[in-house]
Amino acid sequence: MPLVHIKNLLKDANREEYALGAFNTQNLETTLAIMRAAEENRAPLVIQVSEATIDYAGLASIAEIVKTAAKDILSHAPVALHLDHGKKFQSIIGCIKAGFSSIMMDASHLPFKENIAATKKAAEYAHKYGVFAQGELGRLAGVEDVVRVAGHEAFMTHPDEAAEFVRKTGIDTLAVSIGNVHGIVKMREGVPKLDLGRLKEIQKKIKVPLVLHGASGIPEKEIKKAIGLGVRIINIDTEIRMAFTDSLRATLGKDKNIFDPRKVLTPVMEAVEKVVAEKTKIFGSARKA
Repeated sequence: MPLVHIKNLLKDANREEYALGAFNTQNLETTLAIMRAAEENRAPLVIQVSEATIDYAGLASIAEIVKTAAKDILSHAPVALHLDHGKKFQSIIGCIKAGFSSIMMDASHLPFKENIAATKKAAEYAHKYGVFAQGELGRLAGVEDVVRVAGHEAFMTHPDEAAEFVRKTGIDTLAVSIGNVHGIVKMREGVPKLDLGRLKEIQKKIKVPLVLHGASGIPEKEIKKAIGLGVRIINIDTEIRMAFTDSLRATLGKDKNIFDPRKVLTPVMEAVEKVVAEKTKIFGSARKA
């Protein structure tokens, strides 16, 4: 099955009130694992790549890996391709040319008016080609690829500013900061509680689907409450990376003489697939395709 446009996935998610998992990939093995989980669980989902992944794998290469895997593996589950945390306008242009149906301009590090200007420019360009645009208001603490924010710098999304931001930028989805945190530190030191009251106020003021970044490790109970308050896309990256590297360490630790990459990476793919499958069930997207 070819990749589909994210607008079709969001339409169904809005109607049935579940969330799409947006899972980061960096390579072939992670892509295959995500696709297999989607197909096995009949779960619509989003595969996303970051600018760091584009630098690592090459835009054309990673895009073709995702497109080819979709055609080879998917018969029932629809999957869309998205740019995660795009900070350079050139990345927006490149990903749209490569066939992405959704891009994110992350200018959340800029002052409010500058964030609006940068995000509006990206959204207007994306819309010329029928591509959805995501913006972010508020900053998440933590570290993920090129995103680095210390805890004292992080601030949460203000509901009134969110309404103005969506209106002036014309974005299709909004990533909010409500206590969610990027990176692995939270997995070791504890995940902050989500400010669900703030999320409820944001939902009242805007109409576009909400996106929850930095969702790895957030308890199932809070995730389900967030979905009930309008979150329609939930990003998972850190848990996938941890499953990948934990499996790799375990396999190599058991047998120091192993040298066949396929024998090393098959358990890795199984570990990643398990994480994705579990998340689709929590998000309510399993068995929706």
